Amino acid sequence: MMKKTLPFFLLLVVCLSSCYHQSGTSSDAWDLSDRQIDSISFSSTHHYSQNYNFVVDADSLVLSCQSPDELPFDSVVLYDGDCVVVADIMKMPADTVDTIWVKLARDQATQGWIQESRMLPNVEPDDPISHFISTFSDTHLLVFLALLVLVGGAYSVIFLRRHHAYIVHFRDIGSFYPSLLAVLVALSATLYASIQLFAPESWRHFYYHPTLNPLGLPFHLSLFLCSVWAIIVVAIATVDDTVHRLPYTDAFLYLCGLAAVCAVNYVVFSISTLYYVGYPLLIVYVVWAFRRLLSP
Repeated sequence: MMKKTLPFFLLLVVCLSSCYHQSGTSSDAWDLSDRQIDSISFSSTHHYSQNYNFVVDADSLVLSCQSPDELPFDSVVLYDGDCVVVADIMKMPADTVDTIWVKLARDQATQGWIQESRMLPNVEPDDPISHFISTFSDTHLLVFLALLVLVGGAYSVIFLRRHHAYIVHFRDIGSFYPSLLAVLVALSATLYASIQLFAPESWRHFYYHPTLNPLGLPFHLSLFLCSVWAIIVVAIATVDDTVHRLPYTDAFLYLCGLAAVCAVNYVVFSISTLYYVGYPLLIVYVVWAFRRLLSP
């Protein structure tokens, strides 16, 4: 699963999401001893099993109406946006391309078999959080967003400094929250990239089974979710404190500059951590940020 990085401002969308699973279509009866895969062991390695819900994320997806051990006389087509359920999973050792075949069902009349290697790139879990992750995993989109954030953030900071506007770290408003928010974003980006670097399978499992509850998750995932919740809480406190300290126009400019700094922090630390540079950079940034905050 490719590495994924998310821009800071899009993290707020996650708090509006919820995870759910619908009941699936009943599957056909198969000989468990020869062809059926044990759903528990399969789920632990492939992260999904029977009755799991997907959404088609391709223009079309062709399924074979016959099972893999029969000649494909007929086929059905699924289209972008179709909701499907995993009705059955079969292992075909004789298949030299992919030994795992999956039966997808949109309804009783529209169901068929497809190789897992052809299915996975064209579907995504039927969950808003998973959809969010999938959308911002596209490499071209990530490169475009990274360039946009860096250029836009740099121009925002230069503009605000030239106009002697208030800006976090440089001409701050004397509040602890903005600096804390910027540091939390950098920390969250470092944690996120670390998960991609050292525990990619745990993130893959989270992609298939997302949750906003940090309890019951592995420590690294729990720590990351806690950092996301902390960002949301501190962001609300930052907005409230800023509008009480500055006139509305100045407060708006300050918050725009803060958003630019946070966005740049997320891009820089999420990318640099993948090359191990982010860890010493985070220490330097935290020390510098709080020294700027405490300096008269």
